[in-house]
Amino acid sequence: MARFYDAMSDSDASRVTELLKEGGVEYSIQILGDGAHLKEILVAEEDLAAAERLLCTPAHKNT
Repeated sequence: MARFYDAMSDSDASRVTELLKEGGVEYSIQILGDGAHLKEILVAEEDLAAAERLLCTPAHKNT
């Protein structure tokens, strides 16, 4: 698995994982540190480019 995204909040993690689900990209989440709110989202290396495209699609960007 390759590190894809560091979510700074639960809502940020939910937004990104929902995009990955919709795009059919498998992922896993690691919580970094005890009591930390930082969540690391991992995807398979072969899915990394697809995951980046999903996150960078203009309709999905947070502005």
